[in-house]
Amino acid sequence: MLFSEEEFTSAIVKCNNLSTPSLDKLAWRHLKHILKNKSCLKNIIDIANVCLNIGYWPFHFKILYDSPKLFRLIVYLNTRGKLVKKIISDRLQFQVISNNFIHQSQLGGLKFKSTTNTGIALTYFIHMGWIRNIPTSILTFDISQFFLSLNHYLLTLILEKAGFNSRVVKFFSNYLVSRRT
Repeated sequence: MLFSEEEFTSAIVKCNNLSTPSLDKLAWRHLKHILKNKSCLKNIIDIANVCLNIGYWPFHFKILYDSPKLFRLIVYLNTRGKLVKKIISDRLQFQVISNNFIHQSQLGGLKFKSTTNTGIALTYFIHMGWIRNIPTSILTFDISQFFLSLNHYLLTLILEKAGFNSRVVKFFSNYLVSRRT
């Protein structure tokens, strides 16, 4: 269950070099340069492994910083913490998909599922309604602030039911505590 160098290097390659530095004044291009050094990469991996093994997410990674940019609110997290979150997210997504825990019609927020997939599915449903002479409509809503109002106890129960290791469940319980902007 330990994190690997490959997970970190493949996750950071996808990060935008032009992004704005986060609270720690570290941009992705800086972290990419730092992680070229194998001992620095090993140290960050060791920190991530210890955090997951003891079920603890450092407070330093929980602090959010908001900044108005391009007429919308941008939230910055600690860059090193974001990298670890990307890897954990990939692992979680792999496990819930491989265990058929997410319904096949779920399109948002998943790898290899895009707005194109959503458009194709929506077009299909509309055309099927037309063929069957059934009026078709859609309701959409933005759940971008959903995570902030999520029942944390319920989330841990869901993670347990999805078959996650007790260390992962403990980690997420701690991850959700004392987050602030």
